Amino acid sequence: LMAARIDHAITSGTFTLDGETFDVDNNVWVIGDNWDCIVIDAPHDLGAIIRLIDGRRVKAVVCTHAHDDHVRLAPALGRATQAPVLLHPADLPVWHLTHVDEPDGPLAEGQTLTIGGATIWVLHTPGHAPGAVCLYVPALGTVFTGDTLFNGGPGATGRSFSDRDTLVASIRAKLFGLPDDTVVRTGHGDNTTIGAEKANLGTE
Repeated sequence: LMAARIDHAITSGTFTLDGETFDVDNNVWVIGDNWDCIVIDAPHDLGAIIRLIDGRRVKAVVCTHAHDDHVRLAPALGRATQAPVLLHPADLPVWHLTHVDEPDGPLAEGQTLTIGGATIWVLHTPGHAPGAVCLYVPALGTVFTGDTLFNGGPGATGRSFSDRDTLVASIRAKLFGLPDDTVVRTGHGDNTTIGAEKANLGTE
């Protein structure tokens, strides 16, 4: 029986990279049932995330990538909930811009996590960051894309550790093979669908 559901909050704070700081609003996603859950990204507001967890056991804090507006509170959230913080090893250089301690475990292409009867597939999608991942949940018809794919197209690539061609290749190879009606839940901004973003990216 699949009882998994998705809970969502938006937190506000800053993003700093390459000596520049910007105000940002981040999506926080929690997937789980009434007992257990997995948190996707831990940006700016520990209280807001704890409220979203709502007393459930956290099985993992999964980082879509290691930019500070996605992982700033990951170690604190991991400690508060006694959950491992998971990150793709290719993003460790980015992680270490924010944190001294290591994450608790790795993420890898093809790895699966199970929560509330739903299977979460880890897709390694480098480009926005070298260790960026997307999390595909077929049973819920959704993919969590972090900053890899947004409503309107690919994520930003103008900064350190990012590459536009790599990002577009990742999106085409890993995401555009998913069903067109798959809901894309992003790191910032509104949801979209795979089909809509295929049209947005076009023949670029």
